[in-house]
Amino acid sequence: MSKASDYVENQILNCYLNQTNITAPTAIHLGLFTANPSASDEGSSGGTEVSGNNYSRVAITDKFGTASGTGGSLSSATDITGFSADGGNWGTVTGIGIFDSASGGELLFWTALDSSATVNDGDSFQISAGNLTVTVA
Repeated sequence: MSKASDYVENQILNCYLNQTNITAPTAIHLGLFTANPSASDEGSSGGTEVSGNNYSRVAITDKFGTASGTGGSLSSATDITGFSADGGNWGTVTGIGIFDSASGGELLFWTALDSSATVNDGDSFQISAGNLTVTVA
């Protein structure tokens, strides 16, 4: 995952250059997009998030290790599961986003998938351990 939202970028700049505090979210959630955000609309309403047919964001708190070293990134330590279409198709998932809330809230990070995935009724979507990497560069 390689794109920080404008919201995160502004929080980092204000924290380090204006000495304002950042309040960490109590939980973070992974959401799926059928149309990805762009640089101009990457706020909480950017892109088109999957909806309907049993879709909801999946909590991913405690799924990452601790960032350290010089790489500026960390990867998921466990599988991220819990997405299952039920009652209809979700369409073609083209990207993912990390949000600070189970619904609404702020988009924190997002990226396009390496290859899109069509999720039909009865299908599940998951990301295996190590395959979700967040990089701050």
